[in-house]
This record gives sequence, structure tokens and C-alpha cells, in this order.
Amino acid sequence: MVGQGSVKHNSRAFNAKNTDPERSHLNITYCHENIKAVFHELFDEALKRYNDKQTRADRKIEDYYEKIRSSKQEKPFHEIILQVGNKDDMSAESEDGQLAAAVLDEYMRGFQERNPQLRVFSAHLHMDEATPHLHIDFVPFTTGSKRGLDTRVSLKQALAAQGFKGGTRGDTEWSQWVRSEKEQLAAVMERHGIEWEDKGTHDKHLSVMDYKKEQRAKEIAELEAVKAKKQGQVEQQERRLKELAPAVRNMEQLAAQFSDDPEGILPEPGPLESAKSYREKKAKPLLAKIVKVLRSVYRAYLDLKSDLAHLQGQYNRAVSRCNSFSARLDDVLDENKALRGTVADFERIKRAFGPEEVERAVEDVKRREAAEKEQRKAKRKFSQGAR
Repeated sequence: MVGQGSVKHNSRAFNAKNTDPERSHLNITYCHENIKAVFHELFDEALKRYNDKQTRADRKIEDYYEKIRSSKQEKPFHEIILQVGNKDDMSAESEDGQLAAAVLDEYMRGFQERNPQLRVFSAHLHMDEATPHLHIDFVPFTTGSKRGLDTRVSLKQALAAQGFKGGTRGDTEWSQWVRSEKEQLAAVMERHGIEWEDKGTHDKHLSVMDYKKEQRAKEIAELEAVKAKKQGQVEQQERRLKELAPAVRNMEQLAAQFSDDPEGILPEPGPLESAKSYREKKAKPLLAKIVKVLRSVYRAYLDLKSDLAHLQGQYNRAVSRCNSFSARLDDVLDENKALRGTVADFERIKRAFGPEEVERAVEDVKRREAAEKEQRKAKRKFSQGAR
């Protein structure tokens, strides 16, 4: 997974509520350096060469870290999070959890050598949560650049220098590197007797805002699919109604014709034909046929009319559901738009105050809220006990 990165959380400068402080001594810290010191180490010489070339003071860069931190193109550092199994099959407190930790430890010890353009400054193996997992924070850099600093921050160019050449939007330098690192981890797992079941999951480690945004996007997609299905049902009912309408009209016309005065459709009597003969041989048989056909036609007419009414009801209900889904979809789209604005504001705050400071503030608020919740719970219990 890819994380926003919280070095203070990873180093346990503070403990989140999903950690067990009694097991924190089992965590492994591979490195924990100040990122600003790492920036000085990597870029100070290049920054001096760049500034020496500038003839205008306003084009000089005073603090390269602050420039990158406020940049929209690059981030000061990136974080990846690796885990083998889950809390059900690799619980941190089980023997299998110890095996997962050994796999992650071996993987970590070869990471920097494999990735010379990704300067690792913070790396921690956590054993005080449900499942052992590894946080690796690194600064991606490239050398020999023709623009800006000759040594500068660039994830794309850092990975390209390591041999990962992006081709298409779905096959970027990053996606190729992720696949390669997964294969490295799988190889370590195999050496420890663990087979990798590739589930094809590489979702980002989402913040709460991002998670809500993603959930709304999924809901929108589901609603769109349901709406399309309902619309298809409506169109199908409309076609059936159009097919039945002529048949019903024909039945009405036929029924009207056979409802005319029978005298108008009786054949003329033959020459010298007696009334009895005419009645028995022509009139009665014809009238019997007419009555039989009329009853059959009328039954068919009633059946068709009933089907038409039933279909009309189905059609009306389908239209109503379709309209209801359309209204819900509009609400979700509005909510999603508002969430995107909230996420954008949150990113602005992080750029203004720094991601670590914002993360610390958020954790402080969460702790206060948890404490207030416990106080309210204790107060309710006291009140119930008093009664």
C-alpha cells in the first residue's frame, strides 16, 4: 500500500488507539533520520550550484525542502506499507506472525541496495498492532538533471534511473516498480516456505477523506448501473405497450362490429325458400358462429386489456423507481463534489502547516474526542447506578 506518511506515528512518538504499547518494545527501527537533514545531505551542493548560476535574486532558492513541500508536482517523501497475510492468519502475537516479521525484516535489509535512488530515512517494523507490517519512508532523487537543480527530487526520474521506463498510463514507472518489489517480497516469502496468493490488490492507504471519496465514487457507479437497468426495464415496458396497443384497438373494433344488429349481417333468403328452412339452415348456424366468435373475441379482449393494465402499472412503478434513483444519484454527486472540496482544503492545510504538524493535530483531536466519549460513558453509568 501507499501511505500519506506520518513519521511521528511510525516512530511511536505518539501511540494511536489501534496500538498496544505493551508490545511496542518488539518493534524494529531500521533508521529514523530527520528529513530536513537528509535534504541537506542530498541537495545542498546542487542547490549551491543552481543559485550561483542565477543572476536574479528572486530566482534563487533559499530552502529546497520548503520549496518541495509546497510543490504541486513533487512530495518531500513517499511511504510504502508492506504486510504479509492478515490478522486472521498472521496475527502479530502468533508464531505465524513471527514468521511474517522475519520475512519483512529480510525484505527490508535489501531494500536500499535495490533502490539506490530512493533514500530511506525512516523505516519501522511494527509488532504492536494486529498484524506485523513495515513502513518505509524515502526521498526519491535524480542526478544529472538538465533543468532546475542537477540533483533534485523526482519520483518518476528516480525510478527511471533504476530501469523502470513507463510506457502507458496503466503501465507507469511506479506500477512497474511496485510489481518488481512485490516479486522481491514474494521471493523472500518463498524462501521462508510461504506461497504468495496474488489477489491483485495494490490500493492506496487511504485517509478518512479519501476513503469517503472512494466510497461515494463506488456508490455513484452502483447507482448508475441500477439506473441503467431500471431505464432498460422502462423502455422494455414501453415497447410491450406499443405492441399491445394495436391489438387492443383491433379487438375493440371487432367487438363493436359483432355487437351490431344481427339482421344487418344475415344472408338473404333464396327463391321460394321457406321461413323455417331459412331459420334452421342459415340464420341459426350463422348466429351460433357469431355468438361463439364474439365470446372468444371478447374473452381475448378482456385478457389483453388486463395485460395492458398490468403492464401500465409495472411501467409506472419502473418510472417512479427510475426517478427516485436519479434523485439519489444527484444527491450523491453533490455530496461527492463537497467531499472533493473538503479534501482539497485539507491538502491546502497540510501544505501550509506541514503534513507532520497536521497529523499530530488530528491525533490530538482524536485523543480528546476519545477521552470525552469515555467521560460521557462513565457519567451515564454513574447516573444509572444512582437511580
